[in-house]
Amino acid sequence: MPRRRPGSLLPLEIAVLEVALAGGSTQEFHGFSIAKSLQNANGARRLTAHGTLYKALARMEKAGLLTSRWEEPDGPLTDGRPRRRLYLVTGAGAGALHAAQRAARQAPALQPGLATS
Repeated sequence: MPRRRPGSLLPLEIAVLEVALAGGSTQEFHGFSIAKSLQNANGARRLTAHGTLYKALARMEKAGLLTSRWEEPDGPLTDGRPRRRLYLVTGAGAGALHAAQRAARQAPALQPGLATS
């Protein structure tokens, strides 16, 4: 399996950052809310696999693109649900997204009928 270039983002990571920063938002989010947003944005019939999404979130946090914290226990206890890990996009995450979007705009478009090697 080829290694990816340092600083490059996978499509799922780009999608997470785009959803998290939609409309200039700097709000905290949790994994399930991102999964639902990705489902709605892509018209998908299923949610993104939780194992895939949470591995991506952990990888992004390790790379400094996100920070996270566990929510306070009072709300979940009152609501009768488990605590959520809340994520926030860092400046580095926003910068990585902008760089990925800029690179995508600058990439030469493949023309139909032309072979690539």
